[in-house]
Amino acid sequence: MHKTLLASATLITALAAAGAPQAHAQQGGSPDPKAVQAGSYAVEPYHTQISFSLLHMGFSDFSGFFSQASGTLTLDPAHIDATKLDITLPINSVQTTVAKLDGELKGADWFDADKFPTAHFVSTKVVKTGAKTANITGDLTLHGVTHPVTIKARLIGSGINPLDKKETVGFEGNAVIMRSAFGVSRYVPLVGDSVTLHIAGAFERQS
Repeated sequence: MHKTLLASATLITALAAAGAPQAHAQQGGSPDPKAVQAGSYAVEPYHTQISFSLLHMGFSDFSGFFSQASGTLTLDPAHIDATKLDITLPINSVQTTVAKLDGELKGADWFDADKFPTAHFVSTKVVKTGAKTANITGDLTLHGVTHPVTIKARLIGSGINPLDKKETVGFEGNAVIMRSAFGVSRYVPLVGDSVTLHIAGAFERQS
């Protein structure tokens, strides 16, 4: 019995030791802002999306999201105020849980994706607000109308992506816009005018 227990313990120890390098190799991003590398980044579209929510007829907060973003981020942690962000989003990527509604949102009564196929945000000012936070102000063009919008951004993490081996940095951001200001005013005020945006952004360093 003693020999069996000893053999089992030895096997477990060996397996743990063998698994240690693999576990290390699978480590993802670090939340430490000092780990962020300066450089020019491009949007990693598979893990970048913008969700939106608004009040539906006073009964519930209804949500959907956009994906397939493209764009660039120029970032130097030592000079946050020099950050440049330029993002384009295809309107036809809009999705909710209802296929019929997806089609309506792409139509002329809402986003009119045929006439205005993209939304575009380009930063004009970045102000550091904490060790891991900043306010990103820029011009948002949506539905053919441009207005300034401020995104409250927070660093999630940075480091080498263990799958594609690319230096990656990720942020979350939040902003509020009034959709009627962009000419998307269908059913206001029955369906809320104030729209909350939540951004999950991943970027891979190019140089």
